[in-house]
Amino acid sequence: MNIRNIVLLGMILLTAVAGCKKDGGSTGTKKPDTGDTTKTTTSALIKGADVSWLTQMEASGYKFYNGDGTQQDLIQILKDKGMNAIRLRAWVNPTDGWCNTDDVVAKALRAQKLGMKIMIDFHYSDSWADPGKQPKPAAWQSLSFTDLKAALSTYTISVMNALKAKGITPDWAQVGNETNDGMLWEDGRASKNMANFAALVSTGYDAVKSVSSTTKVIVHLANGYDNSLFRWLFDGLKVNGAKWDIIGMSLYPSTTNWQTYNAQCLANMNDMFARYGSPVMIVEVGMPAAETTTCKAFLTDLLSKVGTVNGGQGLGVFYWEPEAYNWQSYGLGAFDTSGKPTVALDAFK
Repeated sequence: MNIRNIVLLGMILLTAVAGCKKDGGSTGTKKPDTGDTTKTTTSALIKGADVSWLTQMEASGYKFYNGDGTQQDLIQILKDKGMNAIRLRAWVNPTDGWCNTDDVVAKALRAQKLGMKIMIDFHYSDSWADPGKQPKPAAWQSLSFTDLKAALSTYTISVMNALKAKGITPDWAQVGNETNDGMLWEDGRASKNMANFAALVSTGYDAVKSVSSTTKVIVHLANGYDNSLFRWLFDGLKVNGAKWDIIGMSLYPSTTNWQTYNAQCLANMNDMFARYGSPVMIVEVGMPAAETTTCKAFLTDLLSKVGTVNGGQGLGVFYWEPEAYNWQSYGLGAFDTSGKPTVALDAFK
């Protein structure tokens, strides 16, 4: 090849590289499909854990140990495993106090001091909210829909301000948890009134942004492998003018179907970006704690797949309550019965 051809080839390659830029965030408006297949390296991904049970477990006498058997702060153990973010659920007025605003702030402060990014998961409930139940907080039960939106806004702003008062700016905030059929039932049940659900999402979005314009707002659904569910819900939100920045997913496969679920989840993530221009994040995963090597394989593969989402729009993966061992009959943690992390978490290194 002569010198002129070499120079021309170099110019072509430089032009191609310059064109490979990532898209920014989304507010539910579809971006043009540029065919960009930019990949995110695994080391650049958000790798995190929901540790909302942490303070309650500690108050019950639980301790955590690193792989050498040395007692250590749980968040430090997770950081040493390669994690860089912590997710915390927020309940409005829980009867036992755990996961109320003060508890959320205390855990967020610990995470921030260790240099971790922070996600706040607003359940908009006094207790668990998930696809099978989305109960209103007791204090909101009799409110009109107008007043319900106002209560949601006031509460969201109060939590964000409580964090801000301690110098904490969450990187992400979920408005609702696993909202497959909306939230704050029955007013916000998506299958009965999508417009109401969209209004609640936008109210939460505006409340978060009024305190922190940089915090990214997530709408979170379970069953990340279920593309038809995601299309139905987000089509409905888009038609009704809802605003969001990121689409969040849960993924809880078995030891036998994880490869299928991961492949379907990747296809769904690519579709969410192509259809809505939304970056995507796996905000919950889990697998039986005893299945350590299979869980590591599942997580390694999932992290790799998230990194291949078109446009570099796969953001990361969060393990749900890995620290749970011998605790409330929960069996999908990633610590062994002696309080040490299993090999599963090595996937995050």
